[in-house]
Amino acid sequence: MSPSTPSSPSQPAPITGQAAAGPSDDAAPAALTARAPHVPADRLVAEMVPPPRFQSARFETYIPDPAQPSQAEAVQVLSSFAASIGGGPSSSGSKRRWFSKKPAAPQGPRGVYLDGGYGVGKTHLLASLWHATPAAPELKAFGTFVELTNLVGALGFQETVRTLSGHRLLCIDEFELDDPGDTVLVSSLLAKLVEHGVALAATSNTLPGKLGEGRFAAADFLREIQGLSAHFRPLRIDGEDYRHRGLPEAPAPFDDATVTRVAYATPGASLDDFPGLLDHLSKVHPSRYGAMCDDIRAVCLTDVQAVPDQSTALRLVVLADRLYDREVPVLASGKPFDELFSEEMLNGGYRKKYFRAISRLTALARDAKQLTER
Repeated sequence: MSPSTPSSPSQPAPITGQAAAGPSDDAAPAALTARAPHVPADRLVAEMVPPPRFQSARFETYIPDPAQPSQAEAVQVLSSFAASIGGGPSSSGSKRRWFSKKPAAPQGPRGVYLDGGYGVGKTHLLASLWHATPAAPELKAFGTFVELTNLVGALGFQETVRTLSGHRLLCIDEFELDDPGDTVLVSSLLAKLVEHGVALAATSNTLPGKLGEGRFAAADFLREIQGLSAHFRPLRIDGEDYRHRGLPEAPAPFDDATVTRVAYATPGASLDDFPGLLDHLSKVHPSRYGAMCDDIRAVCLTDVQAVPDQSTALRLVVLADRLYDREVPVLASGKPFDELFSEEMLNGGYRKKYFRAISRLTALARDAKQLTER
């Protein structure tokens, strides 16, 4: 769904002060706060493919760090895993005859679980696996953990099982268990899909046996967590965050006038007040955040502040993921992105989500800097 590249805009006259909001109403940028799209369930399924940022990801384009042998090993393991997955519909999928004998569940792990730090290329490898698997696109599904739970919410559990059971592969990016309900839901869903012969692959920053730690009483859900772990072969990928290798520090925030000028000068840009955007996110289901960003070429935000509470912070994490997937640069005034979350949040159970959001927003802020130089 990546929109076409806009033509280079002409350079407007400098803007100073709040009175110079833009050249005319006709040239006004979009506002994310004015968007509350309805997303049909069939679109949620059809869009379960690698995001635009990773459409060209292949094993051949992943460059392992020579100092981290686990990266080269991951490429070999995943290449073999892709080759082992058949290309036709699952024999126990939705096309199974009513009176056919149900095949026995596969023995041993039916999936691969990529564990590693932020930015070591796990999503690149997961997308490469999706592309390398010899099956038609409609027989492979790729989505984040949040998108998978949103799909269940939109279709219902049984319909989700029916829809995905004919697939050959389900790739789950950013696998996290944030509450007991999600633990039971995902455990039950994946168990059903494995019974139907669906291969699984997932990425996370947490080993499958450690899922749920720091978020809720994991001991109360130990059986479900162990059941999830049994479906995966853990594959550790070591390395440092590539988004920070050899790159300058994130640019400092700009002033409001610069952010506003860039918003008016950039075709397809949006312009929003950050506190207003946070309030708007509370009124739109996270499954719609991707559609909310349709055709947006740059996000411009004024008055960025620290998020006030955990619920708001988690919604912002989802928006950051959708913007990063679509490679949408983010230009902002106010506080820098590494001051979005409080120390309490960064030390709490969702810290990995928040660090990921900071890393991704920082990368998008670097991308946005060039917009100010036009």
